[in-house]
Amino acid sequence: MAKKKCPDCPKCVPGWLVQFGDLMSLLLVFFVLLLSMATMDKKKVEEYFEVMRRSMGFLQGSTDTSEAEEETLSSFHSAKSDSGSGDDSGQNTEVSDVSQKVEDITQEFNDISEDDSQKMELTLKGNNEFTLDIPSSLLFSEGNYEIENPNAKRFITKLANVLRTMTNQFDIEVAGHTASNYLRTDGIPRDSWDLSALRSIAVIKELIKNRIDPAMLKVSAFGSYRPKSDNAFENRRVELRFVSTSENNSRMAEEENFFDRIEE
Repeated sequence: MAKKKCPDCPKCVPGWLVQFGDLMSLLLVFFVLLLSMATMDKKKVEEYFEVMRRSMGFLQGSTDTSEAEEETLSSFHSAKSDSGSGDDSGQNTEVSDVSQKVEDITQEFNDISEDDSQKMELTLKGNNEFTLDIPSSLLFSEGNYEIENPNAKRFITKLANVLRTMTNQFDIEVAGHTASNYLRTDGIPRDSWDLSALRSIAVIKELIKNRIDPAMLKVSAFGSYRPKSDNAFENRRVELRFVSTSENNSRMAEEENFFDRIEE
């Protein structure tokens, strides 16, 4: 019996098209399964689909693609700032709490000092950093690099007690500074580089004695090459720089994609 040809289909569908259709069906099933297993945040999904819609030029009430592009960028930056505000607030709270406690004990020892030029100074720098400037005369005698002053040791002990309460990871840099770059021919310290480095090491060792993790600590020495002002007395100082590293570490460890952002 002869096969009848379809009058409406003079040529059959090519084989590759059937396979392509099967592939598309499988991909559709795959993405449906992914979405069915994900916990959806309706607000975030709507925001991202709105950004995608505008990026392709589908802007309600306008056919100008430049206008669509401009609104897309503003929406993206707004969503980015909103998504990061929660993490930064926790970060800021931790740094603010620690800096406030350090400032309290700093003020306590500043009240003891009768000389206004011998005052410790705490400065906040950004959201995750603060510095503490300590005049060298409060820690060391002239030309010396050993901490012998009982009040200085008591201050470092109280400072260490505060640092041990930190929940976030901090890097603590202790930097020594001098007023001039004088030279010596014999003995240690040989010059201002040696003196500033040895004073930083002395503070580091005192912190370690008070059970501060050595992995958090770093020694720096600048001699007279990073003056604070034109006043030589103010340049003789030890600077403690506290930087919270938790924010940076979390951002490097978490590379978010689209599905991460739409999950709860």
